[in-house]
Amino acid sequence: MAGRFTSYAEFWPHYLREHASPVTRRVHVAGTVLGLALFLGGLLSGRWWLVLAGVVSGYLFAWGSHMLVERNRPATFTHPLWSLGSDLRMAWLFLTGRLEAELRRAGVSYQGRSRFS
Repeated sequence: MAGRFTSYAEFWPHYLREHASPVTRRVHVAGTVLGLALFLGGLLSGRWWLVLAGVVSGYLFAWGSHMLVERNRPATFTHPLWSLGSDLRMAWLFLTGRLEAELRRAGVSYQGRSRFS
């Protein structure tokens, strides 16, 4: 089913449901913030290894949480651009305190489920 989305509007609620655990969401946000800081720092300083470190760290956090917490396959493998956009969107909503409403609309309990929480 994950490969049958015809629009981003269909994909976004699925993306949120694949991040049902609050642990997964926190790890994603941490990876996104760290990844963006390294990426932008690398671009601004001309240190290309920091750009690479930003990309690697962002994906490492995200994929690790999918394997260890959610036990599902990251959407990156089926919808890479929508997944990246959704990760940035989810992080922004989390950091601005507006994620709970989006989760409710997608049918995800804000507390979610987790082996760790």
